[in-house]
Amino acid sequence: MLRHVARRLLHLIPMLFGITLISFLIIQISPGDFLAEARMNPVVSQQTVDRMRISFGLDQPLHIQYLRWLWNALRLDFGYSFAFQVPVIWLIGSRLMNSVLLNAVSFAVAWAIAIPLGIHAARRQYSLSDNVLSFSAYLGISTPTFFSGLFLLYLAFRTGWFPIGGMTSIDHDFLPWWGKILDVAHHMVLSVLVLGVLGVAGLMRQMRANLLEVLRQDYVRTARSKGLAERAVINRHAVRNAINPLITIFGFSLGGLLGGSAILENVMGWPGIGKLIVEATIQKDLYVVMASLVIGSVTLVAGNLIADVLLVVSDPRIRYD
Repeated sequence: MLRHVARRLLHLIPMLFGITLISFLIIQISPGDFLAEARMNPVVSQQTVDRMRISFGLDQPLHIQYLRWLWNALRLDFGYSFAFQVPVIWLIGSRLMNSVLLNAVSFAVAWAIAIPLGIHAARRQYSLSDNVLSFSAYLGISTPTFFSGLFLLYLAFRTGWFPIGGMTSIDHDFLPWWGKILDVAHHMVLSVLVLGVLGVAGLMRQMRANLLEVLRQDYVRTARSKGLAERAVINRHAVRNAINPLITIFGFSLGGLLGGSAILENVMGWPGIGKLIVEATIQKDLYVVMASLVIGSVTLVAGNLIADVLLVVSDPRIRYD
C-alpha cells in the first residue's frame, strides 16, 4: 500500500507540470490580457500601461514568464495578483477557509441524509416512499444550482427569514463569539440547502442502485436462508459491500471542497475561492488562476488517494501491490 501511495505521489509531479503548462498557454492565447481594460480607458496613458506591463513581467517572452512562475511556485511563491495587488498565496488563503467551511458542511449534511434514505429506498423498492424519494431525487438532480440559488434568494427576500447573500452581517465584528458563529451559520443556510439537496439526490440514487444489486447476490440469499435477521443481513453484509463505489465518489468530492461551489458562491455572494477563481478568470489575473489550478489539482489527487486507502480498509480483498 505504501508503494502505491508513493507511486501516486510521483505521478503527481508530471501531472501538475502538464496542467500548469496547458493552463498557462490557454490563458495566454485567449484574446486580451489584464491590461486590456486599462488600454481602453482614456484616462490611463500609454506610458502608464507600459510601466504596468513591465512591472507585471508581461513584457517577457511566454516561456520566460512560465519558467519564472514555475521556479517561484516550487518555493510556494505564486506571485502577485494583478487585480488585488497582494500576494496570491495570501489572497487564496483569505478565501480558502470560507469555501472549505461551506462545502464541508454541505458535504456532511448530504452524506448524513443520503445514505439512510438510499438504504430505505432499496429495502422498500417500488413502495410509495421509494417512488416519492426517486421523484425528489430526479427533481434535485435536474435543477441547476444557479436556479435553486436564485429561487431561494427570492424566497429569502419575500419572507425575510434569511439574509440575502454574503457571509456575515454588518454588525458581525461587534457580536460575541457565539453570536458570530450563529451569524455565519444563518448566512450559510441557503447555500448549504442548495448544495446539500444536489448532493443528497445523486448519492441517494447511487446508494439505492448499489444496495439493490448487492441484495440480489447469492451470499445475501445464503445469509437469509441461515436465519439471520433482516437488519443484520442489510447492515452487516449488504451495506458494507454496497458502499464501496460511494467511497470512490467520496474521494472525488474531497477534490471539490475548494472549487465545487464556484457557481453558487457567485449567485449567493459567498466570499470563497470559487468566486475568486471566476473573477480572476474574467479579469485574466494570470497568477491567481494558475495557483488555484495547482491547489485544486493537488486536492483532487489527495482526495482520490484517501479514497484508495479507505477502499482497502473497507474491503480487505482489494490490494494495490
